[in-house]
Amino acid sequence: MTDAPEPESSQDTEANGLPSDDFHVFDTTLRDGAQREGINLTVADKLTIARHLDDFGVGFIEGGWPGANPRDTEFFQRARTEIGFRHAQLVAFGATRKAGVRVEDDAQVAALLESQAPVITLVAKSHVRHVELALRTTPDENLAMVADTVAYLRAQGRRVFLDCEHFFDGYALDPAYAKQVVRTASEAGADVVVLCDTNGGMLPAQVAAVVRTVLADTGARLGIHAQDDTGCAVANTLAAVDAGATHVQCTANGYGERVGNSNLFPVVAALELKYGRAVLPPGKLAETTRISHAIAEVVNLTPSTHQPYVGVSAFAHKAGLHASAIKVDPDLYQHIDPALVGNTMRMLVSDMAGRASIELKGKELGIDLGGDRELVGRVVERVKERESQGYTYEAADASFELLLRDELERDGALGRAAKFFRVESWRAIVEDRPDGTHANEATVKLWAKGERIVATAEGNGPVNALDRALRVGLERIYPQLARIELVDYKVRILEGRQGTGSITRVLISTTDGNGEWSTVGVAENVIAASWQALDDAYAYGLLRAGVQPQE
Repeated sequence: MTDAPEPESSQDTEANGLPSDDFHVFDTTLRDGAQREGINLTVADKLTIARHLDDFGVGFIEGGWPGANPRDTEFFQRARTEIGFRHAQLVAFGATRKAGVRVEDDAQVAALLESQAPVITLVAKSHVRHVELALRTTPDENLAMVADTVAYLRAQGRRVFLDCEHFFDGYALDPAYAKQVVRTASEAGADVVVLCDTNGGMLPAQVAAVVRTVLADTGARLGIHAQDDTGCAVANTLAAVDAGATHVQCTANGYGERVGNSNLFPVVAALELKYGRAVLPPGKLAETTRISHAIAEVVNLTPSTHQPYVGVSAFAHKAGLHASAIKVDPDLYQHIDPALVGNTMRMLVSDMAGRASIELKGKELGIDLGGDRELVGRVVERVKERESQGYTYEAADASFELLLRDELERDGALGRAAKFFRVESWRAIVEDRPDGTHANEATVKLWAKGERIVATAEGNGPVNALDRALRVGLERIYPQLARIELVDYKVRILEGRQGTGSITRVLISTTDGNGEWSTVGVAENVIAASWQALDDAYAYGLLRAGVQPQE
């Protein structure tokens, strides 16, 4: 794999290895990102995310709007004493003074100072119609509001950034006024003036042209804040950098209002790996995937599997043609080495798989197929046959490994298959009671280590009852099962069949506290399909625990 390119110049990093002030990575997950539908952060959540972002190495973390709500005010109070920032500076967000009010008398400006944040971001109108209709003031008074507030906060020892809200739309309507807002902020002492695509309607070429012109006409240091309504937020951010912006505002995983903001992780990865610009402390880029997933866990949103750089599918390969090429050289179908961003390459096994896919997947699972063409051919044909029946192994690595081991055992390569118990029969009963409640009971009859076991259990559904019955029967013989827990259960009615007699596929995710695996079952009966997935889940869990299969 090609190593990351060297930084563009020695000015990109300070002597201590940290990125210099020449370029800013500014994160607004805790403020703008929190406006995403479905996200509701507690103060504890915000503190945790701030620690993750500081650990990642961003330069600035916008914590919220102190004084606007008690939660953000508390966050700044606690962050000062509970977080020892190593890389980032904490930023408070707020507005310029109100029209007709002295800046010294504006309560909201006072709240910004009371937050004790070393950096303050002010939002200001740069769209003349917003000035007249939303602020209900004159264009000249809006400029005075910008100048007064920036100068006052600078005099109080704060570093100031100014967000020009609706800048690109305002520029299209009245470019002279939009540029005057930029010029006024810069001359009053704002370190960076951020051009905001608040409605998210811009395209990269448009952004680049406007940034280039504003930079030339004002001489201000410019930043970019892009919303993703056209699906171009990351591209727009990079286009602004190409045009001369040296400050990028992003959110973790692209969280934000409507469809979201510019995604921090692909922006940073592009800057480091494609532009050769060191914007994170050394070694931190490899933490990209971990940080992305950790923040997703805090906000309680499932990480996007197809997110660039950090998604579990970002370097997953399915087609046999791709696998053949990757077997020769992974660079042929990957734009970077996944390890650079803390991710890994994965081979997916499906009915599209060829010999190379199976061999590479085996190697990924720690099983060397040794170039046995006959064995690999059998596995390929078995996978294709099973997938034609409705199975899917690209989402069920554990079931595929058990299938592979079964073929290896038949071939004599492993000696014994992963068979820890043999099922004689199972039964699940759902009883509809007169009071409207339901009782679910399951009985399993099986053999383990030469002993016949009959176990019965109740559950909150037939599948849960089967799971409990299996535990009751096996935990005495295999105590390792006590650590195993089912964490997800998905049912899909497969296309091509209709009604209650259709084919059903069940995917079950299981964990032992140290890792997670997925298994699949397919049958005309949803309970039978669930049983297959359960059977594989327990067998694989025992295999992971190092238990020896029975003779």
